[in-house]
Amino acid sequence: MKKMYLVFLFTVLSLSCSVGGLTLGSALTPTPAFTSTKTYTPVPTATPVTPTLTFTSTPTLIGLKSPTPTPEDTATSVVSATPPIVFVTPNTATATVQMEGFISVRTSVNEFYKGRKCDPSAVKFTAQVLDQNRVAHVLLFVRFRGINSGTPSEWVSFSMDTIGAGTYVRDLYSDEIKNDAFYMTAWIDYQFVATTSDGTKIGGTPVFKERLKMLPCTATPTPTLGTITP
Repeated sequence: MKKMYLVFLFTVLSLSCSVGGLTLGSALTPTPAFTSTKTYTPVPTATPVTPTLTFTSTPTLIGLKSPTPTPEDTATSVVSATPPIVFVTPNTATATVQMEGFISVRTSVNEFYKGRKCDPSAVKFTAQVLDQNRVAHVLLFVRFRGINSGTPSEWVSFSMDTIGAGTYVRDLYSDEIKNDAFYMTAWIDYQFVATTSDGTKIGGTPVFKERLKMLPCTATPTPTLGTITP
């Protein structure tokens, strides 16, 4: 009887240890409880975009000179050994180094008419000499020259009149020049020569060409009152 009791006690103790071991093991290793994990997702917000200004700097070269443009055509002055003839304008004194012995020469007009019916029909020549004490005579030489043909006539000379202070004048008409009948429109070539009392030349000008022109005179009849018979 005692033996059965011991077996029963041993069995109870064994069961108690088994149950206790299970309880102790469960206490030592707790099983984690299930927890829900939530992930926070931020709500997107509009971010303003600010444009960025971009400046491109142009480099400046210091000490660099721009090339100087060279003109294609370069005028070259030509020095002539012979001084040019100076134009003689109406009523304008013209002095030139070529006019040896003369201070100035001039003409009253650039154009005059052939004959004596159209005005101006004459041209006045004026010349002023340099040495009035030595000059006794001033001669005016003139001739025709065809405008188209260039053919000249014979030279004819006229003695000019003195008006004092070394100044000489002469009025000239076309019919005083030789071969007037052969020229209707022409240039008048002219030249001045100064001489002493014995005819020695002490001064002279070049021949002036294409400065004075003779034009044809076309007379226009003057209308007259006629008698009307009824």
